[in-house]
Amino acid sequence: MSSIFSNLRRDEDDAWVADYGVYTLHSALQPIFSQDHEGVLTLQAFEGLIRPMRNGEFVRPGEFFASVAREDSAMIDSLCRSLHIFNTGALNRRRAKLFLNFNPGVFVTNADIRREVELIKLATLESGMSPDRVVCEITQKENDSEDMLSRFVQELRHHGFRIAIDEYGAEERDIARLNLLKPDYVKFEADWVKEFLENSAGSALLRVMVNQFREQGILAIFEGLEDIRQVDICNNLDVPLLQGYALARPELAPTHFNADFPETGELPREDVRPRVDLEPYDPSVHMPKPAPIAYTAAPKRTATFGKRMR
Repeated sequence: MSSIFSNLRRDEDDAWVADYGVYTLHSALQPIFSQDHEGVLTLQAFEGLIRPMRNGEFVRPGEFFASVAREDSAMIDSLCRSLHIFNTGALNRRRAKLFLNFNPGVFVTNADIRREVELIKLATLESGMSPDRVVCEITQKENDSEDMLSRFVQELRHHGFRIAIDEYGAEERDIARLNLLKPDYVKFEADWVKEFLENSAGSALLRVMVNQFREQGILAIFEGLEDIRQVDICNNLDVPLLQGYALARPELAPTHFNADFPETGELPREDVRPRVDLEPYDPSVHMPKPAPIAYTAAPKRTATFGKRMR
């Protein structure tokens, strides 16, 4: 069960990384915040994102995943999540959750499901975290079996993990997935949200949806927020959780986030250390599925913890 952990190692910065062929896999973590009515931010969670490196250079995740042998896809899927779990656990935070991407389509039997959930639980406990701090982001493909998807989520819940639906866009298929999985969190599709934020009618609809989810015990997450104006609109809409470059960029493990966003709620010191943006990508583009892997550098954020800078 733990053999996959033999692929993990510590690098010179004491972060967890993994090797696959000519690639070294690095974890990046991107913060997810709550915001009070005065615009004060509190770090609530991280999302784990993969940053592969080849010959000393970072490459696009899609290029890496395209090179993974088909018979290795499930192993790499698990390895990515384990990397993120260990790097998040190394932060020694008491409350922050970790969002992990899952593509249930790679698990085709009940034995596959049980094996994967046990593996993730083992990694979680070994890292010093508890399963209720791990949020499993479910992405559903067109041809995925709803029965298998439901079994997968039931097994995750049985072991104490939380569930999120990714890329929700209020289409019939999204609503059906919502009713089937009954998630704890819903991540709204980034481009869809940004389009609706641009006009009052769209914003009013988003407010209604956010409130309806809250009444059902589901927290909405708006991701891909790229400027402070969007964050301010979300504040007016009382959106529970926010994620995007306007707040904080992904940062390679080991991160500076404990210094930048202390759990005490105190304002952090001003971070003047230069950071290199290792992501020549469109910020609205997510890591390709299957799931995350490890190690990424985070560009400098544009807003501080606590009261946001205007």
